[in-house]
Formats: sequence, C-alpha cells, structure tokens
Amino acid sequence: MSHLIAPSILSGDFANLIKDIEMLNNSDADWFHIDVMDGVFVPNISFGFPVLEAINRHTLKPLDVHLMIVEPDKYIKQFKKAGANILTVHAEACTHLHRTIQAIKQEDMSAGVSLNPHTAVNDLEDIIQDIDLVLIMSVNPGYGGQKFIENTYRKIERTRNLIEKNGSKAKIEVDGGVNLTNAPKLIEAGADVLVAGSFVFGSDDPEATIRALKNV
Repeated sequence: MSHLIAPSILSGDFANLIKDIEMLNNSDADWFHIDVMDGVFVPNISFGFPVLEAINRHTLKPLDVHLMIVEPDKYIKQFKKAGANILTVHAEACTHLHRTIQAIKQEDMSAGVSLNPHTAVNDLEDIIQDIDLVLIMSVNPGYGGQKFIENTYRKIERTRNLIEKNGSKAKIEVDGGVNLTNAPKLIEAGADVLVAGSFVFGSDDPEATIRALKNV
C-alpha cells in the first residue's frame, strides 16, 4: 500500500482557512489532519467544534482528528457530529482505553491511539487488535514546528512488529517534524501515514511539497 499524507491544518493560515482547505482538496493529500488541544493535556489551545464543523463543510477528504485533550470520552458523539472520520485519543489521557475505543467505533469512526514520545509501545499490546491506527508522536505534543525525535524510527519498528505479531490491521501514523529528509526512513521503518504541518504550509509551494512527500 502506498503511504498516505495528512497535512496538519494547525499550521495553516487561520485568517484564510478556506484557501488552505481548497488547496488541500486539489492536492495529493489523502487526509486532513486536525489537532484538537484543550490547554490542559497539552500547553496549547486550538480548534473547537464550530471550527471543525466549518472545515468539514468544505473538505472533500477524510478528517483525521487527533484529540490532545483530557476526558475525550465526553465528546466522542460531538466529534462524530462535527464530521470526524478518524478519531485518535491519547493512551495517556484514557483511564479505560478499551471502553473509549469501543465508544468511537460505535459512532462509526475509525479509532486511533496516540503515544507520546516517552510512552512505551508495549502499552498497546492488549488493544492493538481493536484499533485502526497508532499515532506515534515524533515531537512532544502541543506545538508545531518542533525538532524531530530520532528515537521515532525504532519506535515505529517496534509498533510494526507488535501489529504483525498480533495480526492487527492498524496503520502507523507519524506526527511531528516530518520532512523530505526523514520521510523515506519513516516509511522504511514501517510508517503508513505521514502528518506534515509547518513543512507543508511554510513552503513556497505547499501543493508541490505534498506531492513530493507522496512520491517518496
């Protein structure tokens, strides 16, 4: 399977989001990656439901929603209503992770689990067969434009081994510091989906940058 590209709209122009949405619609991007932050689980605040609903009205591609929030269970139905196709929660934020995953699936969304850089892959061993996506953070969550953590390659390899050992169909997504230098190594290590924010939206030609990442 060819790898997927999910540009992070967090790095877009908030004063002119429709322009960036139309660009992504016309690009080789596969998903829209949307980071939802609450200022509690991470030290930043981003999109709420009105913004997500507005984005959804104009998108032609799946919404890959990454929740960096406490108590995500409270909002699962609302994220479905707002347009999320894929809903990813942090393992560190869920007291009863299996219950959370089942609640996401009951709303007919794909269910993902994200791991912070310090969280061990083995924490997913008892749930890997139930999830559709593992999102590996290659920076500390909360802000765009951070430096890529080199240990990510080994973490992807361990995740790939866990998936194959358990017969899981989960995809591996990588978020943070992705660029054309590390993208080939991430894919070689086993990544299926690459999230890129500032590298795409900070480039002179975002569509060409997405195309280059897709063609790695």
